[in-house]
Amino acid sequence: MITPILDDSFVPAVYYNRDFLKTATRPFSIAVEREDGLVYRRDTMLGDDFQANCLYAERLIKTILWCAGGWKVMLSGDHDVYCYIRDAYTKTGLRAFDVDFWSTTYERDFVVEERALEDMPESHARPLAIGRNLNGCRVGFDAGGSDIKVAAVVNGETIWAEELIWLPKLAEDISYHHEHIKNAILKAAEKMPSFDAVGVSTAGVLVANRAMVSHLFLKVPKDTQGEQCKNVYVDVLEELGVPYAVANDGDVAALAASMAMDVNGVLGIAMGTSQAGGYVDINGNVTGWHNELAFVPVDYNPASTVDEWSGDYGCGVKYFSQDAVIRLAPKAGIEIAPELTLAEKLKVVQEKLAEGHEGAKDIFRTIGTYFGYAIANYADFYDIRYLQISGRVTSGLGGDLIIENAKAVLQAEFPELYKQIQFILPDEMDRRVGQAVAAASLPVA
Repeated sequence: MITPILDDSFVPAVYYNRDFLKTATRPFSIAVEREDGLVYRRDTMLGDDFQANCLYAERLIKTILWCAGGWKVMLSGDHDVYCYIRDAYTKTGLRAFDVDFWSTTYERDFVVEERALEDMPESHARPLAIGRNLNGCRVGFDAGGSDIKVAAVVNGETIWAEELIWLPKLAEDISYHHEHIKNAILKAAEKMPSFDAVGVSTAGVLVANRAMVSHLFLKVPKDTQGEQCKNVYVDVLEELGVPYAVANDGDVAALAASMAMDVNGVLGIAMGTSQAGGYVDINGNVTGWHNELAFVPVDYNPASTVDEWSGDYGCGVKYFSQDAVIRLAPKAGIEIAPELTLAEKLKVVQEKLAEGHEGAKDIFRTIGTYFGYAIANYADFYDIRYLQISGRVTSGLGGDLIIENAKAVLQAEFPELYKQIQFILPDEMDRRVGQAVAAASLPVA
């Protein structure tokens, strides 16, 4: 194993899972159902150690949930492990956050069922075409946790693009989000001779253009403004009166790479305020999965960093976002003033990196090593031919160091993936506003 320079306690998920399965002999089946009866099924094995079985099954189920999404988990093959998972996925259990998240997303109770093997549903998917519409005068809008990227696109050509600072996670009234979203779109629309359509790329879980759950609304009270949060994009876009579409920012990142390179089988990773994931399959479609990789476990060390929002350890958000850079800074000998915003803290490290600071380089080398092992884990769920990374964390030399060190892991540990996967790192402008341009192609107009 290649140990991350600044983290010698890292336990890669892919290593743990593969070691566990070497001695597992008893069949165990998992099926997760999401909207419209769509199902992801995974047939695997368990061993003889109850505690090890529970850890393996719990981490695997969590990964499936945050990749594919779902409101119902069905299990077959081990009653004791079923009981453990059932108790974990309750409103007061170990995975209470997950229960609340997916219950909110699908607006129904979260369920864990035990079934006989013959009663387990088969996988059922519904791939859909996405974007690639660039006729006319369009606005592309990409909402992140610390900035809005917006572009004016005329017949596929970007005539204007800008990054606008906003602080959505600190706002306690949804009117703040409504105002900033509308003003940014109109600012871009003013740059064009007409306004024919608008596409939105945003963090969060979406169902029918509605933002069912998103950390962008972290401080907005659910009990009084929850429905307004879910409908904020629909409300703004209906006001504007042009065709529109809203998609998860990870899917749009993958779409941007697929469009730019004219390739498919693209896993897109956005490393910004959080970690977003998206996937365009080998036929150029999206799978209908939610791809919320921020909450997929990548480090199985139970003493690893805990995400404040989900309350879980070892999840991608703490390894592939500005949180990772800030977390590793003290280990790299970089002091950051605590009163700075998260975006400002990231900028401090990136400035050190530009100056040639070795500790700053080690931060991005460490993230790259994390990423190499995470890619191998993702490859157990996605057919990856191309891997595109974007977001503020990848700006400048940082992105190059992340890719260099991720490739080193794949070459040494997973040579078949090293040969199969081609990395895509857009040029500086594309990696910062490319998602906004791809977002512009979402609606049909």
